[in-house]
Amino acid sequence: MIADRGRDRDRGRDRDKDQEFKEKVVQIRRVTKVVKGGKKMGFRAVVVVGDMKYRVGLGIGKAAEVASAIRKGVEAAKKNLIEITQVEGTLPHDIQGDFSASQVMLRAAPPGTGVIAGGAVRTILELAGLKNVVAKSIGSNNAINVARATLAALTGLKDKAKVEELRGKELKVDYVTA
Repeated sequence: MIADRGRDRDRGRDRDKDQEFKEKVVQIRRVTKVVKGGKKMGFRAVVVVGDMKYRVGLGIGKAAEVASAIRKGVEAAKKNLIEITQVEGTLPHDIQGDFSASQVMLRAAPPGTGVIAGGAVRTILELAGLKNVVAKSIGSNNAINVARATLAALTGLKDKAKVEELRGKELKVDYVTA
């Protein structure tokens, strides 16, 4: 009987963890699959999930109904969470991310600038908790590829302590380029 209470308590914690994430739908598209009897219609949802602090994830869900596709996308996004490095609400340094034919350039910005970006890039940066960033998307404007290029850039960010440890030296310059 005591073990049952423990399990219920753990389930409550999991529910609280899920509620700390915010989710935004980047894109919903109608897709078709050609089958023996004709065409089967469905929907694809591209969803971004983030905790507004340092974790963000991207998920894609496909289903016959929009609500089911969004739910599947949220579940996939929660499985693909990445942790990002940030300094006072901005990036520690400028970086470029590439995925397929899409490129995204992210630049640190001074306080008060806000998030200057569009589409999937803006959604990801906001849900990651970044406040002052300037972004530019170059190449293909496919929402999924742009989102993946943004995540590739965010995974490449390094903090000052990590760079000092890798180099075995102490950095003299200010790491944030504002």
